[in-house]
Amino acid sequence: MSNLSIIDLGLIAYAEAWELQKRLVAARKASLIEDVLLFCEHPHVITQGRSGNRANLLAGENVLRQKGVEYFETTRGGDITYHGPGQIVGYPILNLGAIRRDVVWYVRSLEEAMIRATTEFGINATRVPGKTGLWVGQPGSEQKLAAIGVHISRWVTSHGFAYNVATDLRYFELIVPCGIADRKATSLEKLLGRNVSLGEIKPLFAKRLGEVFGLTIRTATREELFEKLQEFEQDLPVPA
Repeated sequence: MSNLSIIDLGLIAYAEAWELQKRLVAARKASLIEDVLLFCEHPHVITQGRSGNRANLLAGENVLRQKGVEYFETTRGGDITYHGPGQIVGYPILNLGAIRRDVVWYVRSLEEAMIRATTEFGINATRVPGKTGLWVGQPGSEQKLAAIGVHISRWVTSHGFAYNVATDLRYFELIVPCGIADRKATSLEKLLGRNVSLGEIKPLFAKRLGEVFGLTIRTATREELFEKLQEFEQDLPVPA
């Protein structure tokens, strides 16, 4: 079994995490590092995917500035979403070429890992046909617990999933989440009616992701990660 290194970055700006993903993807393509799963939280930010519609951003620049919300157009799939404190964001940097070269299977596997982890809290989370992500509630009136938006280059993955644990759901009112106007977002805390720490669910995600992708979980430090990246980048040819 290959390893999946789990690295918790804590609270990190979206732009910084995006740049780190680019560096990791380059190193993974060169087989310098093993598969990695980054866990993090972001300060308030709205991101739009490649297939997104700017009309789904309901707030103007002044409102975003007043609320301290950044906005980015990204390379991931999907439409528009919100990230913020109290939300677990996961960025798997995986070589699907060594696992399974199937984009739909990959997205369904991310959903499966989150479904299994959520079940451990006694919550029945499901898929909704035609709508990517994790959903709870009665058919026809489901609420979204987690969003998925991925990018794959030469079968190496980036971007990933965002799971609402203790998220301030009022920020979703600034957008049409994932472009779906008739569905609302929810959180694990709201569903359970109690406080939930991100630390309660991160190990469950790591365990279940290891299961669905057939990888052995290994905890690593950010220092270890950056050391390997620096080694790789020092060996890159200098542009003429």
